[in-house]
Amino acid sequence: MQLDYDGIVQRYEKYIFNTYTRQPIAIKSARGAVVTDVNGKGYIDCVAGIAVNNVGHCHPSVVEAIKRQAEELIHVSNLYYTEQQAVLAEELVELTGMEKVFFCNSGAEAVEGALKLARKASGRKEFIATENAFHGRTMGALSITYKEKYRKPFEPLAPAVFVPYNDAGAIRAAIHENTAGVILEPIQGEGGVIVPSDDYLKEVREICDEKGILLILDEVQTGFGRTGKWFAKEHSGVEPDILTTAKAMGGGFPMGAMLACEDIAANFGRGDHASTFGGNALACAAAIANIDVIKKEKLVRRSEELGNYLIQKLESLNKNYVKEIRGKGLMVGMELSIKCEDIVNRAREMGVLLNCTSESVLRFVPPLTITKEQLNKAVSVLDEI
Repeated sequence: MQLDYDGIVQRYEKYIFNTYTRQPIAIKSARGAVVTDVNGKGYIDCVAGIAVNNVGHCHPSVVEAIKRQAEELIHVSNLYYTEQQAVLAEELVELTGMEKVFFCNSGAEAVEGALKLARKASGRKEFIATENAFHGRTMGALSITYKEKYRKPFEPLAPAVFVPYNDAGAIRAAIHENTAGVILEPIQGEGGVIVPSDDYLKEVREICDEKGILLILDEVQTGFGRTGKWFAKEHSGVEPDILTTAKAMGGGFPMGAMLACEDIAANFGRGDHASTFGGNALACAAAIANIDVIKKEKLVRRSEELGNYLIQKLESLNKNYVKEIRGKGLMVGMELSIKCEDIVNRAREMGVLLNCTSESVLRFVPPLTITKEQLNKAVSVLDEI
């Protein structure tokens, strides 16, 4: 059975929870930086599944790895060893500089694991997070996500205090005897692509060391080349105690991980945490192939170069509407003097998919494989709008 757009929407309305604001297109296929809807119309994708498809949609190497692995072994649970999980764990340790890996399926799961580990390791309960932070919508991750509209309907949540982002002094002032750790995004994504000052993370690291609390870096959105480095922490040279990542790990296949240094990881014993599907053979095969593509195609360097190119092109747009352009690599935010929902709608009609966050920020997180010509097209559409 093949459904048209109206048939798909009718079934969504009848059968699926109404928890998302969906744009009025139904995607049928995608390759590289272009997606195609059920009517055959193509769109340049500057959203990439929300910073997921870093190697592009349906990269042949990732597709082949999934096909090959699916014919041999998909899932056996974590009651047994698999080669794929062992290989991927070693790869992630080498890429991140951390020492131990826990596999899961999403960014929210990775954050949940990090909070549990920090509590177990520290013996304390409360976390310091930042204003405009977004860490997920599960109960633990929600407690450290800033916007009240996300949190309030589900309170009481785990204890947390919010301080201004990019203010290390505010973190120092908020620490008390029950503080387990600080959790930060190296660059805030949902908050509007907010890039901190160069010394911010270093200062926070020093404060955490001085006060004996843990530093958790949430690299769910910033990992795997998105910011022009393998991980955004490399911009400041800071090593966290715990790191979370997901989104772009599996080349579009659901995959997440929590990583920690050896002495912190040792606080989790058998039965302290688990994930039935975490690190299954199929997801690991996809992630291994994805990392290999990023390396072979030099997509980390490409992200940095194209990010600079995109910012330069965006700077040519009408200054009456553009307040600020900021970002690193191909994680770019353009803050407008007007709300951007209508611009997103008009750009889609003209064949470009964009994302609006914090009401007035256009967030660009396209595949790292996007071409200059495709970026030029996206910017020309914005210029016309």
